[in-house]
Amino acid sequence: MLCFSNKCFRTLKVMIISSLLFACQDVNKQPLVQWQHAAEGAYAADISNDASISVVSSIHHGISVWDLRKNALKYTWSQQQNSSDNLVLALDISGNNSHAVTASRENFSLWNIESGQSEGFWQISESTIRDIAVANDGNYMLVGQSNAKVVHITLATGRRLEFLGHQEKINSIDMLPNGRIAMSGSNDFVAYVWDTLSGQVIYRFNHPSRVTKVALDPTGKYAFSADSKKEAHIWDLKTGKKVSSLKYTNRQEVFSTVSFSKDGKQLLTGAPSRKVSVWDIASGERLTSWRVTPRQDIRPAGAVVHAAAFSDNNTIITESSSGYAERWLFED
Repeated sequence: MLCFSNKCFRTLKVMIISSLLFACQDVNKQPLVQWQHAAEGAYAADISNDASISVVSSIHHGISVWDLRKNALKYTWSQQQNSSDNLVLALDISGNNSHAVTASRENFSLWNIESGQSEGFWQISESTIRDIAVANDGNYMLVGQSNAKVVHITLATGRRLEFLGHQEKINSIDMLPNGRIAMSGSNDFVAYVWDTLSGQVIYRFNHPSRVTKVALDPTGKYAFSADSKKEAHIWDLKTGKKVSSLKYTNRQEVFSTVSFSKDGKQLLTGAPSRKVSVWDIASGERLTSWRVTPRQDIRPAGAVVHAAAFSDNNTIITESSSGYAERWLFED
């Protein structure tokens, strides 16, 4: 029986819109393989650019370093000696996998990934740490702070350069593998790209709300900035011009991790809503998305995607607050 009432048309409209929304989101996508890296969940994690190593912070296991190709535990580190307080909330692995840096709110450590040994421990007293980054070979470190400062540290000489361009607390930072160019985003609605030798601003990217995430393509081709409301942009790092804006229909999307594909064609994002998305850089269109596995004992079921990286053979690896590392098939 045919129905021509307004109610039927409204129902049909909702069904069509729902079909369109789910067309680009594989809600039933299952991981190819799943490993448990933190039994009680993870505070933070990072995955190397080549998806071969991850570093995970958890309350009961300290900081664990994993060989993702073998799913083998390489090391277990402690941020502070003689202390059970190991709230490491920020992590970064250098572009060449030589070093990792781990940070709590008040201190940070540099680690040699090859030897597993600590190469330094520092404390700050004037502020708290919001984000951290490390360059190749551990030559430089970048520390974003709640007092609006970003500090660039040269390990060989102890030189400290304070970038004072922001007016409010820092939310996100990144640095090119050679340590020469940095990017920072703040509650002052601004993302800056700047020179770490001089502290001079290279580009200023304005947003309508606080900047929550920034990222630099390791090859130096692109930059990314996103705010807390509706704008996320990919920028040409050579010219400072906008390449594209991510296109999404949600009221807002917040990103917890961002990485670029090696060929410069796709952007990979993770969110606090369990969501992982692959985007076309040229157009800003979402190619596909899915959700990582939550912990079964948490209600409502949720997980923050701490890290995501493109791997070989059309696969993607994620680390989330559920404590799971998962490998996913991505078909372009």
